[in-house]
Amino acid sequence: MNDPTAPSERYLQGMATRRAVLGDSHVDRAQQGSTEFDQPFQELITEAAWGHVWSRPTLSLRERSIVTIALLAALGQDDEVAMHVRATRNTGATREDICEALLHVAIYAGVPAANHAIKIAKQVFEQMDAEQAA
Repeated sequence: MNDPTAPSERYLQGMATRRAVLGDSHVDRAQQGSTEFDQPFQELITEAAWGHVWSRPTLSLRERSIVTIALLAALGQDDEVAMHVRATRNTGATREDICEALLHVAIYAGVPAANHAIKIAKQVFEQMDAEQAA
């Protein structure tokens, strides 16, 4: 008989994709920091964002990464921009890809949004470079 408390297939796929993109340590921190209050939200994003959207085969993880960074920059979601720029080490999106995406943001969502996202990306790249050099 099926266990009604067992995670769904979409959740399991979402968790695998989420870990592939964001890395185990990031996902583990999110899971460990989860409480009864935000557990439903964690389940929602794992199933919907990661299990349904990010796991679709039409776009590659690199392409989804580029689109996501552009959308988050346009929306002014600074923490999420930083997180997804960091995730490019796992998705294959290059710094050139991100630069091109942010040029699109400048034209279609505004120069201030792109300018701010570029500052964030540069800071993240500096951190990533320092980590790699260490």
